[in-house]
Amino acid sequence: MKIRNRLNPSKPCFSFEFFPPKTPEGEAQLWETLDDLRSLDPGFVSVTYGAGGSTRDRTIELVSRIKERTGIEAMAHLTCGGHTRDELVRVLERLAEAKIENVLALRGDPPKGLTAFEQAEGGLRYASELVSLIREKDLGFGVGCAGYPEGHVETSSREADLKSLKQKVDEGCDFIITQLFFDNAFYFDFVERARHVGINVPIVPGIMPITNYEQIQRFARMCGATMPMRLDLELQKVKDDAHAVMHLGVAHATIQCMELLSRGVPGIHFYTLNKSPATRMIVSALRARAGVH
Repeated sequence: MKIRNRLNPSKPCFSFEFFPPKTPEGEAQLWETLDDLRSLDPGFVSVTYGAGGSTRDRTIELVSRIKERTGIEAMAHLTCGGHTRDELVRVLERLAEAKIENVLALRGDPPKGLTAFEQAEGGLRYASELVSLIREKDLGFGVGCAGYPEGHVETSSREADLKSLKQKVDEGCDFIITQLFFDNAFYFDFVERARHVGINVPIVPGIMPITNYEQIQRFARMCGATMPMRLDLELQKVKDDAHAVMHLGVAHATIQCMELLSRGVPGIHFYTLNKSPATRMIVSALRARAGVH
C-alpha cells in the first residue's frame, strides 16, 4: 500500500513515528505502545534511522516485523549519512525483499559529537539525491521526504529551504511530512509558499505532544521550532508537575489538530517517542470528529 494513496483531505488518516529501541526493556515498551495504538487504526507508522546509519539493521528489522506482526503499513526512514551510494542501494534492496513499500528519504543528522553533516566518501550529500537514487533503481517504493515550516536549522533562508524541497519533489517525492511545530500559522504559511512554487504533493503536518518540559525545550532548539510565548509561560508554571505538563501538552496538541483537520490537512503524523498515552488521548478526542480515520 502506497502511503500517498492514504493521504486524502476528505478522509485524513493518523500516523505514528517510532525509533528502534536500544535495550530489551525499550523493545518491550515499543511493542506495548504499538499494541496500544494499533486499536486507533493508523494509516501507517514510520521507523527512524539513526544518525550516520547507526540503526540501519534495527530499522530494517523493525519495519519488517511491524508490518508482518500488526498488518499496519510501515515506512522506513533512510538517510544519506554514513553510507556510500552502493550501500544505500543494498539497503533499498533489503527493504524491497522485506516487502516494505514506502521510504522516507532524508539527508540525516550529524552523528553525536559532530556539529555538521559530513558526506561519506562515495555517498550522497542531499536528500534530493537520495530520492533520485530511489527512483533510478525503480524498486516500486512510495517516497516521502521532510519539510520544514520554519526552515531547516542550517538553511540560509526559508526561500532557499523551499527551493531544496522543490528539488526533492521534482526528483520524485510523493508526499511531505513536516518537522514538528507548535504554531499552526507556520504550517499554513509553509503550505501556501510551497504551492506557490509548484509543490503540489500532500503535505502532512508533524505534531509532537508535549509531555516533558525540559525535553521539549531541547527538541525545539534542535529543530528550530518556535514555542509560542503563552504556551511556554504556562509550561514554566507547571514544569515540575509531570501530570500537569502532559495535560497542558495534550490540550495544546488537540487544539492544533482540530484546527488542522478543519482546514483540510491530508493526515496528521505524531512523533510518539515510543510512548502511547499522550498520542492516544489526542487521537481519541479527535475520533469524535466525523471523517477522521
